[in-house]
Amino acid sequence: IFTLYSKSLPLDVACRVWDVFCRDGEEALFRTGLGILRLYQDVLLQMDFIHSAQFLSRLPENTPAHALFSCIANTQMISNNRRWNQVFSALKDGLKETDKSSSSSNNSPALRS
Repeated sequence: IFTLYSKSLPLDVACRVWDVFCRDGEEALFRTGLGILRLYQDVLLQMDFIHSAQFLSRLPENTPAHALFSCIANTQMISNNRRWNQVFSALKDGLKETDKSSSSSNNSPALRS
């Protein structure tokens, strides 16, 4: 995901996205993706899957940065009344628990040689 916008967005816009990522963290990358979808939703709804995938992999050079960042800013990252960082932390904690349970099952005496 870290190279996602460097190929699809014009260079100046991609640099701004990465500045925001450095400031705000992972949430900025997901907000950017949702902002792109919102900005181009009318165009994308007219396309089939193949054409929309091609369009999203190389966005127009004249992508209006002000309109994109307005869409990004207006994207709410809330799920079940929890902010993005709360949802993301819960997902990370769930993955850690899964890793712990799988590693503890791998350390059983029956599996040791």
